[in-house]
Amino acid sequence: MSDQTPTGSTDIDYIAVEQSARFRTLKRTQRSFIFPLAAFFLIWYFAYVILAAFATDFMGQRVWGDITVGLLLGLGQFVTTFAITMAYVSFANRKIDPLATEIREELEKAQGQA
Repeated sequence: MSDQTPTGSTDIDYIAVEQSARFRTLKRTQRSFIFPLAAFFLIWYFAYVILAAFATDFMGQRVWGDITVGLLLGLGQFVTTFAITMAYVSFANRKIDPLATEIREELEKAQGQA
């Protein structure tokens, strides 16, 4: 068996697919969601680290019993991570996956005809 493609076969032009309007729309849609949320989370994360390093009195303030502001903000990091993940999954299911499925099915159809 040979892994080489027979000469004269019609391969899919993936460069053309990547440059197509639908694929660019798919990338733009995904990036318009990911980049702002990534920026928000990084700012939120570094704000927490900077507060922990330089605002120790603030972070050490007791809110209730042994619960401090720093502990609540640290737990907030986990909550934020899960919230962003759930928001992305919901967004992807509604906006990204249908378009990606269309593109994939079109490529599979073209591959089947090759």
